[in-house]
Amino acid sequence: QVRLVESGGGFVQAGESLKLSCRASGMILSSFTGATWHWYRQVPGKQRELVATLSSDRSTNYADSVKGRFTISRDNVRRSVNLQMNGLKPEDTAVYYCTTYYSGKDLWGPGTQVTVSD
Repeated sequence: QVRLVESGGGFVQAGESLKLSCRASGMILSSFTGATWHWYRQVPGKQRELVATLSSDRSTNYADSVKGRFTISRDNVRRSVNLQMNGLKPEDTAVYYCTTYYSGKDLWGPGTQVTVSD
């Protein structure tokens, strides 16, 4: 059974960095590299927001609010999709989720909390 688990969240000051990881356990390499991966974030009471996308050809897309500060990448050996977040701002505070479409359904991890103080 394939599961996604995020890690790396925490409490930081504005301007600092965090690296989030999403580990895809139970996923074979070809499925991992052939998938499109997304990082979303959600603040209580608001809709989930798409933050970054990594396609199978390693092309990327970012929300305007994080462009130039966040970088999405994947580590094939660890089967992880990472989100490097630099220059964090208080408005980046949210629960961050990774997701991909696999075996006919959307897979989501439980999320990891990122809190940025000013």
